[in-house]
Amino acid sequence: MTSPAPPLPVIMLALMAAHLAGMGAFLTVPVLAPAMAAETGVPASLAGLHTALVYAGALVTGPLTGPLIRRWGGVRMLQVSMVVLGCGIALAALGHPLALAASAVLAGMGHGPVTPGGSHLIAAHTPARRRALVFSVKQAGVPLGAMIVAALAPAIALVAGWRISILCMAGIAFLVALGIQPLRAGLDGGRDRPGASAGLLAVLRESAANVGLLRTNGELARLTVMACGYGIAQFCFSTFFVAFQVASLGTPLAEAGLRLALAQAAGVVGRVGWALLADRLGASRVLAACGGGAALAGLALALAGPGWPGFLVAAAGVVMGATAVGWNGVMLAEAARLAPPGQVGGATAALSFAFGMTMLVAPPAFSGLIALTGGYSAGFLMCVVAVAIGAFAIAGARR
Repeated sequence: MTSPAPPLPVIMLALMAAHLAGMGAFLTVPVLAPAMAAETGVPASLAGLHTALVYAGALVTGPLTGPLIRRWGGVRMLQVSMVVLGCGIALAALGHPLALAASAVLAGMGHGPVTPGGSHLIAAHTPARRRALVFSVKQAGVPLGAMIVAALAPAIALVAGWRISILCMAGIAFLVALGIQPLRAGLDGGRDRPGASAGLLAVLRESAANVGLLRTNGELARLTVMACGYGIAQFCFSTFFVAFQVASLGTPLAEAGLRLALAQAAGVVGRVGWALLADRLGASRVLAACGGGAALAGLALALAGPGWPGFLVAAAGVVMGATAVGWNGVMLAEAARLAPPGQVGGATAALSFAFGMTMLVAPPAFSGLIALTGGYSAGFLMCVVAVAIGAFAIAGARR
């Protein structure tokens, strides 16, 4: 007998926790990079390479999300993802450059199924008229997790050292894996029975078909172009904002981390606020407005120098957080609307695949611009160009 599904708020809370833990894969090493650099010899400016390696790992598992859900169920898939992600973060505590690279790839493999898997679990329980709001509240776990990592990791490092801080961030993922177990009976009942799952070749064929949705669905393709452009600003900002303040502005590490936490808090508010507007005005208008705000904030950060008052730098970060971090939930709700029936997870995985391919290039390009110019301005200008392209793409979408 199938257990009843848990209430929607309970599902949302569990998925928010998974997104919260998942941000440890992206931000634990970058926010601790200035503290790690003296001991490991790895420059903090190489944080962009870490982000790219995380996405390289995500590209391995993200497209497999649909078949994995049918084989294991959505909750079990998230539990496995959390365990792999936590092990990947913990590996960084070794501090060796090879361990840091392996840590990023393994954590990324754990993170790959989190977003499309969460969309699958929540889509069937979401009223169409509240789609943007529900998806955005779920996705609020991303900036909330980034806020916690940005504030907590440097603070723990100051008290107990950066290795203990890394292990604490890994522990969050393990706790989430345990905490969502009670949801499995009510949400994983429709999975394939033993012996019914497709073989590896069929799984790979289906994954390729999911990616092919970007070729056959023009509106989903526009949304994907926008997501890739906005994602460049989101992850380059999150990856480099702390190191930029420490290296270029002389800001103490703990203060720089708190400013990133404040920006991520603005992202939490932005995700809910933009969703409320999107349910009234339409997603394309709201997403285009997010691009405009992110471009202005990126331009301000490109111009910022040591003489700037701290509150102006923090304000630019807040605007960047509200826009370049706040758009994601509306985008995922729109992807669910545009997906063919029963293929929400597959469409989201296809979009995530293109997003991940972009992230393989963009953060290392930011690191390269730092090495080439000796500063962070050119990297932030790259973010401005990226969000402008994304805003142009989504502005032409049907409302």
